[in-house]
Amino acid sequence: MGQSIPLDIEALGRRAASMIEALGAISSSPDHLTRLFLTPEHRRAADLVASWMRDAGLGVSEDALGTVRGHWWPAGEEAPRLLLGSHIDTVEDAGKYDGCMGVVLALLAVETIAKAGLKPAYGIDVLAFGDEEGSRFPTTLSASSAIAGVFQPSMLVAKDADGVSFEDAVRAYGKDPADIPSAAYDPNRVIAYVEAHIEQGPVLEVEDQPLGIVSAIAGASRLSVTVTGEAGHAGTVPMRLRHDALLGAAEMALAVEKIAKADRHGMVATVGRVHVDPGAVNVIPARVVFTIDLRSGSDSSRRDALTRFEREAHKIADHRGLGVVISAFHEVATVPCYRDLEVRLSNAVAELGHRAPVMPSGAGHDGQAVSKLCPVGMLFVRCKGGVSHNPAEYASPADMGLAAAALVRFIERFELPKTGSATGVST
Repeated sequence: MGQSIPLDIEALGRRAASMIEALGAISSSPDHLTRLFLTPEHRRAADLVASWMRDAGLGVSEDALGTVRGHWWPAGEEAPRLLLGSHIDTVEDAGKYDGCMGVVLALLAVETIAKAGLKPAYGIDVLAFGDEEGSRFPTTLSASSAIAGVFQPSMLVAKDADGVSFEDAVRAYGKDPADIPSAAYDPNRVIAYVEAHIEQGPVLEVEDQPLGIVSAIAGASRLSVTVTGEAGHAGTVPMRLRHDALLGAAEMALAVEKIAKADRHGMVATVGRVHVDPGAVNVIPARVVFTIDLRSGSDSSRRDALTRFEREAHKIADHRGLGVVISAFHEVATVPCYRDLEVRLSNAVAELGHRAPVMPSGAGHDGQAVSKLCPVGMLFVRCKGGVSHNPAEYASPADMGLAAAALVRFIERFELPKTGSATGVST
C-alpha cells in the first residue's frame, strides 16, 4: 500500500453540500425541484457541471444525448479509463441528492487526486447522465445506454406529455440523433464504472453506518393479478357462503409478503395498486385487480418466489371458490456488482475507520445499462429516514465528505493488472 493522500473530509463534505445546493436551485418550478431530460433546466445544470469540471482542471465534452464528460488523462488519451458519475435529471418534485450527489462526489474525488499529483496508468472520465429517472419520456437509461453502445433507436419515437418526440427533443437540445452511436465507449478501453448514490432506504441509518457497498442492482418483476368472485348483498349473504374477491386478494397480498420476508437476498414485495368492483359500500366485491412489484438481488430467488406465489394464489382461490389470473407486465434482470470492486470499495471505507454493510439496491441505476459495457460497482451514502424522490431527501455533509474520501482511497489504490488488460478488475 502506497502513501495516502492527506484528506480534509470536513471540507470535502462542505463543498459537496454547496455544489448540491447550487444544482438544486436549477428547476422548471420556483416552488419545487423538477429538472427533466433535454429541457432548458437540464441545459443549465449541464453547463454548471461542465464549468466545475473545467475549474477542476478536467477536459470537457458532451455527447449526442447530453451526457457531460469530464476527462482526466494523466497517462494520455489512449490509456484505458475508469468511469465515475451518476445523473443530473430528477423526478417531479424531487430531492436534491438523488443522482446529483454521485456526480459531485466523483468530481471532488478526481480533483483531489489530480491536485495531489497522482499519475495512474489509466484515465478517469466523470460522467453526468440525463434520463435515469424516465420522468419526461416513457424511456429510461437512454443516456447511459448510449455510452454502453446499447441505445435502442425505437426510443426516438417516444413522446412526452406535451406530444414532443424524443427525437425532436434531442434536436431542440442542439444535438443530432444521427450522432448517438458515436457516444459509445470502446469496451476494450474501459476498466469499470463506479457510482456513489444515496441509499434511498433506511438500512444504513438503522445500522448507524455512513456508507454501504452495493452487491447487486435488484431485478424486478411486476405482476397484474385478477381475482374474480361473486357479488352479493352485504347484509343477506352469510359469511360461510361468500365468494369475496377482495378478501381473497388480501390473503394473496399477505402470501407474497410472507414469501419476501423469508428470502435471504433482500427481496421486497409491494402491492401498490388495487381496484375493486363494483366498489360499493353494501356489495360484496366481485372482482379485484391488484399489482405486485417484486424485487431481489438474485434472479433465481425472484423466479422461485414468483412460482411459489402463483402456487399460493391458486390454493387461496380454490379454498375460497374464486378465480385468479396472474400476468407479468414488466421484467428486469438483476445486475450483480463485481466482487473485486466490492472488495476495493470496502477496503477504501475501512481505511477511513468505518464498516460498510453490503446490501442490494432495490432501485434502478445507470449501472444497469453501463454493465453492458464494463464491470460496475456502487457506493451507498446514508440518507435521512431513507427518504428519496421527495423534497425531504437529505445526506449530511459529514457522510458525503466520507464518501468523497472513500472514492479518493479507492482511486489511489486502484492499479491495472500487469497483463496490460484494460479491465482492471476480476469477476
